[in-house]
Amino acid sequence: MRVLIRFALLLTAMCGWTVQAATNVENIRVWLAPDNVRLVFDLSAPVEHNLFMLDNPRRLVLDIKDTRLGVDVDKLGLAKGPISSVRTGDRDGGIRLVLDLKSDVSPKSFQLKPNDQYGNRLVLDLDTGEEPAAPTVAQPQPHPKGPPRDIVVAVDAGHGGEDPGALGPGRIREKNVVLAIAKEVARLIDAEPGYRAELIRSGDYYVSLRGRTQKARKINADLFVSIHADAARDKRARGASVWVLSGRGATSEMGRWLARKENSADLIGGVGSVSLEDKDDVLASVLLDMSMTASQTSSREVAKRVHDNIAGFARMHKPYVEQAGFVVLKSPDIPSILVETGFISNPQEAERLSNSRYQSQMARAIFQGVKAHFWERPPAMTQVAEMKRGGAVIATAERTYKVAPGDTLSVIAVRNGVTLDDLRKVNELRGDRIRVGQVLRIPAS
Repeated sequence: MRVLIRFALLLTAMCGWTVQAATNVENIRVWLAPDNVRLVFDLSAPVEHNLFMLDNPRRLVLDIKDTRLGVDVDKLGLAKGPISSVRTGDRDGGIRLVLDLKSDVSPKSFQLKPNDQYGNRLVLDLDTGEEPAAPTVAQPQPHPKGPPRDIVVAVDAGHGGEDPGALGPGRIREKNVVLAIAKEVARLIDAEPGYRAELIRSGDYYVSLRGRTQKARKINADLFVSIHADAARDKRARGASVWVLSGRGATSEMGRWLARKENSADLIGGVGSVSLEDKDDVLASVLLDMSMTASQTSSREVAKRVHDNIAGFARMHKPYVEQAGFVVLKSPDIPSILVETGFISNPQEAERLSNSRYQSQMARAIFQGVKAHFWERPPAMTQVAEMKRGGAVIATAERTYKVAPGDTLSVIAVRNGVTLDDLRKVNELRGDRIRVGQVLRIPAS
């Protein structure tokens, strides 16, 4: 009898342990992108799962073993995506989710380990179209006798969706700050004759690092500008910075492109939109080296202008343009820069970065640097090149001036042939106080 009692107690304990061991789906987060839907399942522990498609009608099925669902799937907000409805049910001690589809998707799933912001996660990605890829043939350029084209600037807000980037005081998120700045940069560019901006990320969703450069290439961008906000463990760290690709990063990327030459029709726009696909190794290497040299030269020039503009109102982390092997800068055919707008981990800089006025000031500094660069070196057969050739004097010719010892705002205004009021207005100055080393924007007279 005692043996039976012990066995019953052991069986009860085992059943209790089984119940306690079941994983919980604690939350489901949805990120809707133009060509992708991501569902993120927050889990109390790792899980085993199975994902498969069924037809007639078209639906996607997700089975998660030994799991309980504590989320109301009717409140996920999926109406704008390819999913018409979500049904749930029990499946051998776990859960089954059936996603009824309005259109075709390419699904994939993977798990993520805990990090400093999230616990265990199961990610379900539904691609609603093919991954952006480089075109297989060169895009036709405007004929010299045809209408001139716009200069295209790809504006990239870092992070997004499941990836919030750096977190500042009061839960300020990098992804939100940089998206606001990127949208303002794009607005300024679109308002300028002869320019067109394309946002790589227009909302709160994730885009892969390579996907960002692929999108820029797909739209034949003349420049790629990636916008971020830095973070450091030491909350005293501060200062904005502007980055270009390092020489070592360029060398490794050149090797990567050459290694995949035989299976790729990627275009090298910097040397006339030619393909590496049908070139021998020596010629491909020369063409790629020419393209990357031209791209890096332009990157450094525009980065210097943006750096100087930001230095006019913000503290800089370094007094020069910095270099690193950022993946988003590794586009051989597109000049690319990365702007760290400040340290969001620093309480004072986080407060400024979350201020809409400061965001606009940062956006204008980036925009003015881009505009000044392309006025100096407009791409052929563009509207800006035509305006410059015709002797136009436009706001793109705006200059900068670095304050020297003994300078006053009124002296600088007279010296540059502008009014004191215009000088104050364009630099957003409330008074006449300036500091040595400050870079002022000089409006077109």
